[in-house]
Amino acid sequence: MGVSKNSIIGRLFFLVLFGALTIASGCKKPEDSLERIKDAGVLRVLTRNGPTTYYESQGRPTGFEYHLLKGFADHLSVELEMIPVVGLDELLAGVVEGRADIAAAGLSITPERVEYLDFGPSYMTVKQLFIYNRKHVRFSDVSELVGKNLRVLSHSYHAEILRKMQQELPELSWSESRDQETIDLLEMLNNREIDATMVDSNEFHANRAFYPDFRIGLSAGQPGKLAWAAPKRKNGENTALLAAMDDYFNAIRSSGQLARLIDRFFTFNERQSYIRTQTFLQMKEMRLPEYKGMIEQVAIEYDMDWRFLAAISYQESFWNPTAKSPTGVRGMMMLTTPTANELGVEDRLDPLQSLRGGARYYKKLMARLPISIEPPDRSWFALAAYNIGLGHLEDARILTERNGGNPNLWKDVKENLPLLRQRKWYKQTRYGYARGDEPVRYVENIRSYYSLLTWDELNRYRVPPPRIVSDYLPDHLNRGFDSL
Repeated sequence: MGVSKNSIIGRLFFLVLFGALTIASGCKKPEDSLERIKDAGVLRVLTRNGPTTYYESQGRPTGFEYHLLKGFADHLSVELEMIPVVGLDELLAGVVEGRADIAAAGLSITPERVEYLDFGPSYMTVKQLFIYNRKHVRFSDVSELVGKNLRVLSHSYHAEILRKMQQELPELSWSESRDQETIDLLEMLNNREIDATMVDSNEFHANRAFYPDFRIGLSAGQPGKLAWAAPKRKNGENTALLAAMDDYFNAIRSSGQLARLIDRFFTFNERQSYIRTQTFLQMKEMRLPEYKGMIEQVAIEYDMDWRFLAAISYQESFWNPTAKSPTGVRGMMMLTTPTANELGVEDRLDPLQSLRGGARYYKKLMARLPISIEPPDRSWFALAAYNIGLGHLEDARILTERNGGNPNLWKDVKENLPLLRQRKWYKQTRYGYARGDEPVRYVENIRSYYSLLTWDELNRYRVPPPRIVSDYLPDHLNRGFDSL
């Protein structure tokens, strides 16, 4: 299948490109790269769009690499400019060509790459994992990979490992993706288009909540050390920049900030799992009575069903006014600092202020939705926007229309929101990658909690339980319910 040939060609491409740039730079006086960054007042970084690197959530940039880089830019007292590209080929070529100061995208330090890149200190060690879909195929030994449809990213450390394995197992074969990302390979595995792929352990843990049927077959190669990379310079131009990286990472290791970021992005979050009904009912008896009067008061103020507001606040914080997420959102309605400021909430930990702020924000989002979205879909769209932001929601509506669905119906849009996790879809959008699965679960959970609260109220008056929630929904939620 020509994997080795492709590898040689790719390697020669980078070496020739690096050589040409080195010769050209030899005609100029060497310029210190750190000094150049400080003079420009901006750190330019090539990266890839994805959950372990950089993406936008609720209108704000986030991602493991982004938060590391923002801290480094602050350390240097410069602005941060993220330049997302598609695939490792474009990323590696871009940094060698000097399109940015550094590349940061979960890059492993490998013998091939050190020939044309200068690496900073390693900030994480990861294993390389062969994974499979347990509903499709299983394996636990390298020999069992022979004959399997195995696919990895081109110019990845995984491809290097496979080439070494092929020396011991010549019949081993695989294909390489030049214009895909890890998430695309995971989707192919989920859809049974391939039998197996390789991912770094941090990527597996970051995505495993979305793929419960994925299993680890085996690990391979030496653990990879992840680091940022700069174009290789032979005249000491990167010395000061690499030293600044060392200082920065030593500082965030000592403070515990690096460990907290790793835990935030790569530790499985149980809150992403469906909260079982029994847990909700227990919390309803334990916590809701303390805040029910307050929730009812705010619901009257903002013309909302108190049970609907209660369902939202439970989904957000489990009715805990001091709740805090790793992303910094806080309070009963889990408001970000900018959103709280915008809404006039002075103390996010004050349950009354938080409830009022959350209700006001929900109403504001609903008012900004296109008039073509009618109830009750309008409520579900507003909830989704509360979770993921209006920008990503509009991206999903556009994709829905392109795919033949109705962008004004929640039942159609919720089928397309998860597409925002796949590069082939999010590259068509304005706001890029998003965890589109989350707002779908978010809305479904709130509707479930609302149903349970409604049922509980009806049972107090010995009314038979509804077969569907719409039997007892208020008018502003009930109209058009058959479209769901």
